[in-house]
Amino acid sequence: MSSNQPGVQSRPTSCACPALVLDIERVPDVTARQTIRAEFGFDPAAPLVVSLVLFVEGGPRVLWRIGRDLMQQGLRSAGGLGDVQMWPACADGEGTACLQLASRDMAALFELPAPPAEGLAGAHL
Repeated sequence: MSSNQPGVQSRPTSCACPALVLDIERVPDVTARQTIRAEFGFDPAAPLVVSLVLFVEGGPRVLWRIGRDLMQQGLRSAGGLGDVQMWPACADGEGTACLQLASRDMAALFELPAPPAEGLAGAHL
């Protein structure tokens, strides 16, 4: 998957499937945003899972695994329970999607461009 959009890159991974590298926005509160590099990957050996690596400046890489069906639903309507939830940022389901990741002691909200993410949620990369 490739794109001419700023902050969107595609590069091969070890499984010969392209990784989708995006600049996504962390939304700590309604007035602040922080750009974070995110790498979405797909392994044909685990076809129902998308791996998400977050590259936090000055911090460790963070790995999350998200179900493709959750991503697909979350691009169009609210999806997920518990640790991973996703929903369209706008009522029309176009443009951007919100992704909330939570663990026992913290939660983070991200906004990501929906069109590149649709390829990960779909049947083919």
